[in-house]
Amino acid sequence: MIDLSVDIVGIKMQNPIMPASGTFGYGDEFAALEGFDIRRLGAVVTKGTTVQPRQGNEQPRIAETRAGMINSIGLQNPGAEIVAREKIPFLRQFKVPIIVNISGTVPEDYSRLVAIFNEVEGVAGLEVNISCPNIKQGGILFGQHPTIASALISQLRKISRLPLIIKLTPNVTDIVVLARAVVEAGADALSLVNTFTARAKIRSGPNRGKWIEGGLSGPGIMSMALRKVSDVYKANLGVPIIGIGGIQFFEDVIDFLESGATAVQIGTANFVNPLVMMELAKELGLYIGKTGCQSLKEWREKGFPMPS
Repeated sequence: MIDLSVDIVGIKMQNPIMPASGTFGYGDEFAALEGFDIRRLGAVVTKGTTVQPRQGNEQPRIAETRAGMINSIGLQNPGAEIVAREKIPFLRQFKVPIIVNISGTVPEDYSRLVAIFNEVEGVAGLEVNISCPNIKQGGILFGQHPTIASALISQLRKISRLPLIIKLTPNVTDIVVLARAVVEAGADALSLVNTFTARAKIRSGPNRGKWIEGGLSGPGIMSMALRKVSDVYKANLGVPIIGIGGIQFFEDVIDFLESGATAVQIGTANFVNPLVMMELAKELGLYIGKTGCQSLKEWREKGFPMPS
């Protein structure tokens, strides 16, 4: 067996494959699928969680495009208290690290979420979604302004007992500037990238002819996401990177790892093939074995050799 384990700021994962927030819910639907085993994932990343319950946006809020999917879900979730009381205990039984994705509209929201999940058994880390509008700053996204992002992460660093993984938006002029700002403020790791802003017309079904504006995910963004990961990695910021964006095949995982990611998250592909994450972990192990390496770590250290 090939050792695929990775360690992200103390979060020990048996392999580098995990779901992207918002594509896995809180695990219960996937756990009920025939052939799916949460125990085989490297970690679980929850749906974006807010302090108060949210119903999300009105329909239509998902549209398929030629190269991916646009979503405008609006952070529908049951609220932090229910997640802490009901969802996390359910996930604990699978004995894989649990990373809770948190979102807010004012800094106090994030502080409250950190305080809640600091006390929840089984939570291994927090993924902080800063692609949200800061209503105290006129609606500018936390993640589009380095000073605002830095102030938020600095505030959370003072109170968090958990690793802080900051999920960055790609919708900025220079993602390295933003990445450096949050790392200097206390980020332990980075998730790159969130969705790209996009617009599409729905072509069929009851919502035919309607427009949807939201975040584009899926294979159409992979090349751009790889560039963002590579740019941040080359900046030598000293924190691990979790790569996200359009991964479908194990070759895509390889590309992200070679570009500087320590681990990856799978999003839209879960809707196409719910078993894809388990398949990717298996195929990654087979690939590394064919290179003659016994572990993911050895394969990295040898410069990512290809099978002979």
